[in-house]
Amino acid sequence: MFPSEADVLIVGAGPTGLSLAITLQQAGIRPVLIDKLAEGHNTSRAAVIHAHTLEVLESIGVADQLAARGLKLSTFRIRDRDRALLSLPFDTLASPHAYLLMLPQDVTEKILAGRLAALGGIIHRGVAATEVKQSEAGAEVRLMSQAGEHTILARYVVGADGMHSAVRAAAGIAYEGAPYEESFVLADVNLDWPLRAPEVSLFFSAAGLVVVAPLPGGAYRVVATLENAPERPGTADIQALIDARGPAAQRGKVREVIWSSRFRVHHRLASAYRNDCLFLIGDAAHVHSPAGGQGMNCGLVDACVLGQLLSDVIRGKRPESELDSYEQLRRPAAAEVLALAGRLTALATMRGAVKRAMRNAAFSILDRIAPVKHRLLMNLSGLSRRHLSRLPPRREDAAAMARPPSALAAAGRR
Repeated sequence: MFPSEADVLIVGAGPTGLSLAITLQQAGIRPVLIDKLAEGHNTSRAAVIHAHTLEVLESIGVADQLAARGLKLSTFRIRDRDRALLSLPFDTLASPHAYLLMLPQDVTEKILAGRLAALGGIIHRGVAATEVKQSEAGAEVRLMSQAGEHTILARYVVGADGMHSAVRAAAGIAYEGAPYEESFVLADVNLDWPLRAPEVSLFFSAAGLVVVAPLPGGAYRVVATLENAPERPGTADIQALIDARGPAAQRGKVREVIWSSRFRVHHRLASAYRNDCLFLIGDAAHVHSPAGGQGMNCGLVDACVLGQLLSDVIRGKRPESELDSYEQLRRPAAAEVLALAGRLTALATMRGAVKRAMRNAAFSILDRIAPVKHRLLMNLSGLSRRHLSRLPPRREDAAAMARPPSALAAAGRR
């Protein structure tokens, strides 16, 4: 039987919605998690998980599983064809996850779904939210499935339903920004690759950018900007991108396209993350260029922060007024990520031989300035945004920290 009431209704069972559900379920709160799709995605899409994200995911018990299934890379390198411009050593990070973790999104979703099931959680698939109305008791949400129409009363509703979020529309929250002019090509391929040392490579060229990164099992992820890209790029399309933008002295050879897609990328940020009992996480709150591999990472951290906060409020460990701290933390984090992805995209798509030469010279100089490299490394790994994932201490915890030590404890220390 589908419930008629819930403390939390989560709309969207992608990685962010799943992570939020796990966080709540761990705290003893049973959210209702719905998704309009009959089954989870079976394509890789987002493929990199950064150090800070893995640190946060330790709190929901999935970081070790993800690390065990993924491919750990130590180097991100920016190149102009055969010339290496800037190398970032992720294995120097002060983190238990000092690497770039390459893992297809469908595998990440399976691990998250398995963790939720182990905690007793359920995903209600083939269920769409068709109407959301706020009321004094929370929100009345009309749902549609093959079984018919159903209404649920939720104390809180969280939109994890992507860029075209129905929850964001119901909340009346603006989605500020615009699309990029060019479309992007995304593909997983079997590839004979001349670069022997495994790394994530971002190639600049006169023709545009291409990112090539190894995946678990020997395949490679290819991401590139391309005007008028075909809906499903084939072997010849990906080969042409590699030939025009990748290594020139010894070129890669595309043997097979496993999966490919064309998509338009937007850079947008929700004007607010909350309207009373309605909240936004992940792509419902922010979208941007895939440069730097930040999108899913930012959403996963959103989910864990909001899940902890809602758990505390529902269990009476925080006042409801502290729900505003979610936006105060996570919207600035997303703004930083949008700025980083935007800068990388602008640099990679720079036109004009003189501008490109100046850009390359600047990167070559930066490669020899350790503090600047460290700052970029911290931004890409997300570790520079650790403080934007930490909730303020709960009132009871702050009181315990401020309480003077007992005489017995003081005697013990003496």
